[in-house]
Amino acid sequence: MISRTLSLYKNAYSGLSPSTWWLSFIMLVNRSGTMVLPFMTIYLTASKGYSIGMAGVVMALFGLGAVTGAFLGGKLTDRIGYYPVQLIALLGGGVLFMVLGQMQSFPLICLFTYLLSLVNEAFRPANSTAIVAYSKDNTRTRSYALHRLAINLGWAVGSALGGVLAARSYQLLFWVDGATNIMAALLLVYLLRPSKQAKPVKEETVKDPLHSAYRDKIYLWFILLTILFATCFFQLFTNLNAYYKIVLHFNEQFIGLIGAVNGIMIAVIEMVLVFKLENRRSSLFYIIRGTMLVGIAYLMLNIFHIDHIMALLMIIVMTMGEILVLPFMNTFWTSRSADHNRGEYAGLYTIAWSIAQTAGPFLASQLAERAGFTALWWALGAMSFATAAGFFWLKKKLEG
Repeated sequence: MISRTLSLYKNAYSGLSPSTWWLSFIMLVNRSGTMVLPFMTIYLTASKGYSIGMAGVVMALFGLGAVTGAFLGGKLTDRIGYYPVQLIALLGGGVLFMVLGQMQSFPLICLFTYLLSLVNEAFRPANSTAIVAYSKDNTRTRSYALHRLAINLGWAVGSALGGVLAARSYQLLFWVDGATNIMAALLLVYLLRPSKQAKPVKEETVKDPLHSAYRDKIYLWFILLTILFATCFFQLFTNLNAYYKIVLHFNEQFIGLIGAVNGIMIAVIEMVLVFKLENRRSSLFYIIRGTMLVGIAYLMLNIFHIDHIMALLMIIVMTMGEILVLPFMNTFWTSRSADHNRGEYAGLYTIAWSIAQTAGPFLASQLAERAGFTALWWALGAMSFATAAGFFWLKKKLEG
C-alpha cells in the first residue's frame, strides 16, 4: 500500500521540465511572504479603525489595479516577452509593498493599494505564459498544478507566519511580503536567465484562426463565468476572514491556521488528483463539480453552527472545490490560445480574476454591512450554483 502510494506520487511529478521546477520554486519563495492580502481587511478594520465598508473600497481598488495590471501585463508579454515582465513586476511589487505599509491616511492607502496591485498583477499573465513555454501539451495541466502547489505551500507558510506576525505588528506583514517579492526577482535572474523561449512569436508568422482572445466567443463566455466564480471564491481571503474575526471572534493565529490548512491540502492532494483525472474528462466536467463544492461550503456557514471544528470542515470542502476548478481552468484557456496571442489570452483570464477581485470584496462587504453576513453566505451559495449551471451550458455548447 505504501509503495503503491509512493509510486503514484512519483508518477504524478515525473516528466516535468527543469525550468518548470525552477519557476515553481521561485513562486514558492514569492508566495511564502503572502501576508498582506489575507489580512488586509482585518488590518484596515481592527488596526486602522475603518469600517467594513471602507475596507471594501480599498479591496475594490486592489482589484481595479489588478484589472489594469493584467491588461498591461498581457500586452507587454506578447510584445517584449514573459521574462522581463516578470522581473519588473516582482521588483516593483516588492518596493510598493513596503511603501504601502508606511501609509497612514485613507486616501494614500487607497492610492498605493491601486499602484501595488497594478504592478503586482502584471506578473500573472507573463508567469502563466512562461509555464506554457516550459511545458509540453501532455504535462501542461500538471505543470500548472505544480505551480499552484508552490503557490499554496507558500500560502500555507505565509498565512501561518502572517497570523503570528499580525498578532505582534501588522507593519511586519508589509516588510516580509515585499522582501519575498524582491528575493523571488533575484532568484529569477539567477536560476532562469533569459532564453530564446522568452521571446514572443511574431503574429505575422503564425497562421491561426483565433487572432484575438477578444473575438473568441466561447472564451468570452468562459471569462464571464470565471468572473462569477472568482467573485465567490475571493471571499475566502477577504470577507470570510473578517467574519471569523468580527462575528466568530477567532484570533489571528487560528485564522492563519485555516489558511494554512487550505494550502497544505492543495500541496498534498492536487498534483496526484490532477494526474489521475487529466485527459479522462473535459476540463469543464471538473470545473462544474468544483464550483458546486464551493457553493456548498458557503451554505455550510448558515446551515451549521460554526465553531472551530466546523470552520475547518468548511475550508476542507472549499479547498476540494478549488482543487477541481483552478488547474482545469488553466488547461481550458491555454487550449484556446496560440504562441502569438498567449499573453493576450492569459491577460484576459487574469483580468477576469481581477474584475472579481474588484467587484467581489466591495459588493460583498456592502451586503454584509447592510444585510449581515448570513445574507452574504446565502447569496454566494446561490451564485456558485448558478455559475456551475453556466459552465454546464458552456460544456453542452462545445459538445453540440
